[in-house]
Amino acid sequence: MKRGKDYIGVGVGAVIVDTQGRLFLARRGPEAQNQRGLWEIPGGSVEFGERHCHALKREMREEFGIKISVGELLDIIDDILPREGQHWVSPNYICRIVSGTPQILEPRKCSEIGWFDPARMPRRLTSITRNMLKDYRRDRHGAA
Repeated sequence: MKRGKDYIGVGVGAVIVDTQGRLFLARRGPEAQNQRGLWEIPGGSVEFGERHCHALKREMREEFGIKISVGELLDIIDDILPREGQHWVSPNYICRIVSGTPQILEPRKCSEIGWFDPARMPRRLTSITRNMLKDYRRDRHGAA
């Protein structure tokens, strides 16, 4: 049985903000589980018995070689992907990089990375990132 397909999967997202207020995004690669080619806030699946913050720290270390601090909960998103037959529930946390410079360590799952001003995001965003961005703008800047 596969999480997200045969039963609702639990994911977790890192809304990584730098000192200039930019957000770190990753472009989903050819072997990503879903929404290939779209930009997203990075994250991953929560393993059985793993806490959200530990999953985020593990995923960021494995995928980008960075150590992060996990801050406040921004939102929880029900990510239903009918075309791909998937359903994920994902809490998203505001995070900061503690050490390291992001680099792509899983090139088949991630094809590109970058920092973006919240007002000038790439057009092709994953559904969870589009929803997170609305919450981020509302909570941080008072506008949706």
